[in-house]
Amino acid sequence: MKHTFPAFLLLALAVAVLFSVVVGAIASALARWEGAAVPTALSRCGIAFAASLSLCLATFAALDQT
Repeated sequence: MKHTFPAFLLLALAVAVLFSVVVGAIASALARWEGAAVPTALSRCGIAFAASLSLCLATFAALDQT
């Protein structure tokens, strides 16, 4: 089943990016709910997005090693 590997890889990356976008949106909403200014909320959104995407890609890399 080597011919499906690129499709699976793209699907996994798309899921990781969508998951990270949701995490970033939740972080931004929680920051705004807490009373933070919009630039601060966007900063927290970007940090949460980058952190969750890094964790997803690190997990994929670890799974690929086995």
